[in-house]
Amino acid sequence: MSLTTDPIADMLTRIRNAVAVRHETVTMPSSNPKVSLANILKREGFIEDFEVVSKKPQNDILLRLKYRGRNESVISGLKRVSKPGLRKYVGSKDIKPILGGIGVSIISTSQGIMTGEEAKRKGIGGEYLCLLW
Repeated sequence: MSLTTDPIADMLTRIRNAVAVRHETVTMPSSNPKVSLANILKREGFIEDFEVVSKKPQNDILLRLKYRGRNESVISGLKRVSKPGLRKYVGSKDIKPILGGIGVSIISTSQGIMTGEEAKRKGIGGEYLCLLW
């Protein structure tokens, strides 16, 4: 069991490393925020699919990564914005498109984790978790 102070950054690093060496899948310890994040990644087309694998003492989450052709990943970049040492918050009016709409911002709101576009539509802000493109 890995003990990490920033599980979201750990998840993004695992995905970044797996993409760099062209792995088809990546596994990490599961948690509710990670499952919500995986749901957004799947819905936005960044990963093929994911599943929560039951295991003791903690479940794992298995992501199936998505590639264009043989070896070009759909995910070209990931960036953690808000960190445990420096939280970043954004109001609904301050949510901007990422790379002209190509990328996706992910925000933790009072109504759950969602994309920046969804938060802006609902008129709510929150903690700026990460950017994907």
